[in-house]
Amino acid sequence: MTAFRRPDWWLALALTLAAAPALAASGPPSGFVLSDDAELAFTSPDKATEIEQYSKDGGDFEMKWQAWARHGEQMTELKPEQGYPAGFRFTSDSQWLVRMQKTGSGEQDLFLYHVENGAFVSATKKSLGDLAWAYFHSRPDTRKMKLDYHISANLMKGTETAYRWLGVDWPDNRYLLISLSGEMDKHPKNVAVKGLADWKCRYDLKTGQFDVPKMFAKGNAEALNWEIKR
Repeated sequence: MTAFRRPDWWLALALTLAAAPALAASGPPSGFVLSDDAELAFTSPDKATEIEQYSKDGGDFEMKWQAWARHGEQMTELKPEQGYPAGFRFTSDSQWLVRMQKTGSGEQDLFLYHVENGAFVSATKKSLGDLAWAYFHSRPDTRKMKLDYHISANLMKGTETAYRWLGVDWPDNRYLLISLSGEMDKHPKNVAVKGLADWKCRYDLKTGQFDVPKMFAKGNAEALNWEIKR
């Protein structure tokens, strides 16, 4: 009886392996090369995730950049693909990640990611920078301000320490401080540059809402009237 059972066992195993789905390859597509610039590599506070950036020459002096989060043997692309490398900051619990993405000369956007099922995924449908600007233009005191170039959303330093350097006692891993800047085409002849400089707001990771703490009121009023005279 044993001699007849062995072929059946091996046949069942072979059929099972044939029916099992193949594991998809993880990582950047062909042609993308890992940057050897140490300043473009980032590691989460818990040391479990590493951010790697890969580039590819797209021709016509155009570069393509992809950012990937490596977690053990798993790699997840941090979309979207961009034309420049980026900077990254984690919250201290390693659950949130902000991408500071150059988009052009003097311009920058922000993207927010959150850990789900062990991998970083986009936390918002629109970029965090776009959401911050939408909040800016929704306020009575700022909604009429029109900016034309050097549009930049910046993440203020202190994400990992809950901004203790500002003298605040906010909960850890709760808030992100964002600074907005931009310039105008139209301004008086005696003014070289006019626009918005370092207008600050706060994003609540728990509620997904923006606000402006009172401590920034004076600085924000000055930011709205920023100009450099000739």
